[in-house]
Amino acid sequence: DMELFVHGFPSDVAALRFEWAWQHPSASRRLLAPPTRRKREQPIAFALRLLPRLLRAPPWSRLPLKIRWLRPRPHPTLDPAPPPHVVEEEGAGPLPARPRPQKRKDTPPREEAPPPPTCDVCGEEWEALATPPLRCPRPPCPMAAHPPCLARKFLESEPEQLLPVGG
Repeated sequence: DMELFVHGFPSDVAALRFEWAWQHPSASRRLLAPPTRRKREQPIAFALRLLPRLLRAPPWSRLPLKIRWLRPRPHPTLDPAPPPHVVEEEGAGPLPARPRPQKRKDTPPREEAPPPPTCDVCGEEWEALATPPLRCPRPPCPMAAHPPCLARKFLESEPEQLLPVGG
């Protein structure tokens, strides 16, 4: 029986790479010192012992992943604990749907174009082909910024990292 699954990967490729590393820990380059299976250790016990080490290994250590336990408590405790930003959920309910890219509809040109928006972090205007701005999720907040600008700001305390865990 399935005990749990891990979800929230940014792409199918990232999920497949994680799955392969989980199934082949000694062949994966992601774990520097992969644990070995103990004598008489069940495969699921080994997989549960390996999971937190994978979640703490780059490139997955900074992704907003979630662990969904399919059985109610008590379920095994993961040791060591997963990174603090990894959320543990319970229940076999449906997963939130992954948003699919929408096709852009051609809209008629406006007579007056509004002034170009600016990044609230660096103050520069958006370029026509630039990445869309990241906006604050709170409706009254008008903040919008370039993704690289926000990443630099959120990583000021961790300059050696590429992805911020929060901000």
